[in-house]
This record gives sequence, C-alpha cells and structure tokens, in this order.
Amino acid sequence: MSVTAAPTAVPTVSPSAVTAVPAADNRAALAHFAARLAFETDAADVAADLAAGVTGLVVVDSRSTESWEQGHIPGAVHLPTALIAEHGDSVVPAGATVVTYCWGPGCNGATRAALEFAKLGHPVKEMLGGFEYWAREGQPVETAQGVSSRPADALTSPVSGVSCAC
Repeated sequence: MSVTAAPTAVPTVSPSAVTAVPAADNRAALAHFAARLAFETDAADVAADLAAGVTGLVVVDSRSTESWEQGHIPGAVHLPTALIAEHGDSVVPAGATVVTYCWGPGCNGATRAALEFAKLGHPVKEMLGGFEYWAREGQPVETAQGVSSRPADALTSPVSGVSCAC
C-alpha cells in the first residue's frame, strides 16, 4: 500500500474557493458523514454483498420496463417507483433492507424509490451512481440474452477488476 503525505501548509495568495465557507466542526462532520452512510451505499458494496450471497437484502430497480429490459443488475427486482406504494410490501420481505437504484448520478429516481420504501417502513439505502456506475465498474448486467460484463472504465474503478478498497 502506498501512502502519499499531504503537502505542507503554504499560505494562500488568493482567496480559496474551497474554504470560502469553512469546513464544519468535527461533531457536525461526524454526524453528517455517518448519516450519509446510513442512507447510501455504492455499486461495489452491493456487488460484493450479492456475490457473497448476503441474505436480507433486496435490490430494487425502479426504472421503466424498457430500461429494465435494456439491462439490469442480476438478481434485482423490477418495481417502478409508481408501483412501490401498492406492491412494495409484497416484493420485500419484512425486515429486509432495500437497496434502490435508477439510471445514474444525474437521476433522482432511486431517491424517490427509497422514499416510497421508507414510507412503507422498510429499511432502505440508495445505491450511488445507479445502473450507470454498476455497468461502468464492470459489474455483471443481465438482459434477455443473458448475463455479461463490460470492461471496467478506468475513470470509475481499477481496470484490474480489484476493488478500489476505499
């Protein structure tokens, strides 16, 4: 493992865009980042849990039927957001944690779906990056033709296929 030391502090000559609004105090930062992890997960962690056969987890694709047929996470359940209130309890066993996903970071469909599952009382997390990052990280994609994977995109994950270990 390589560790890179932080550069030594250098006085800034111009105002900082990063620190124009100061960072939160430590207690606020702890609460914020812990809360984010309680609400969000990522494609790599979902893939690891699915590969390990972790029980008590239901991955829900909240996209349209056309999108689902174009490709989805193997083992996911297809339930468009508009149908969650009516069918969510029949799809998700009591006590299971739901992971919602939609297209990608530019889409808030997974957030909307997570809200609907929360309204039903299910523990729920949103998968950051959605289906886009699932596929870009080289994870398996299922279609009517079967399951396949594309090469990992070097801008999103190590091309070696090894997890980023973050």
